Amino acid sequence: MAEIEDAIERADREAFTREPPKTLKGQIGYLIRQLKTTRAVAEEIGVSQRSVERYRKGERKHPPRAIAERIDDAVRQRWQPQVRKRRQRQAATTGGITVETRARFGYTAPIGTTDDGRFRRLTVHLPPAYAQRLFDARDAGSSDQEMRGIIAEGFKDVYFQDGGARALGLSDVAINDIDYLDLDY
Repeated sequence: MAEIEDAIERADREAFTREPPKTLKGQIGYLIRQLKTTRAVAEEIGVSQRSVERYRKGERKHPPRAIAERIDDAVRQRWQPQVRKRRQRQAATTGGITVETRARFGYTAPIGTTDDGRFRRLTVHLPPAYAQRLFDARDAGSSDQEMRGIIAEGFKDVYFQDGGARALGLSDVAINDIDYLDLDY
């Protein structure tokens, strides 16, 4: 499960200044403009080139649900790339990223304190450096576990240690059993 990747994708979609095409014909037309050929669109969505041509002409208006979802996903992935880049650049340089989650947090703590993991509902604003690391990790194809580690490290610094003001003996924080996770930037 790629919770972090999905959360970044949702946050990107919230930045859209215009809605992507909703009709099948409009979506196929947009994909053809982006990918240049009907063959490339067919390979992207997993159908025949002839099917793409039928969708474009309006001869076929109701694809199976799985294909309709693939078409919608392909459009949303390519929609407004400059808006996405601008928002991510702003988050990575000045704005930071807000993480809202309900998950089990466990950590390594000094002897004599409890380090049992427990569910917490947290909304924490992480500094721009963590946003930059998260975007870099996603662009490098890192696993969801590695991206969780970046967020957990941010929670350790900002929430648990309050920027170095408390819990200095806390060494590792882990995020497990994520109920939900949402990002905003």
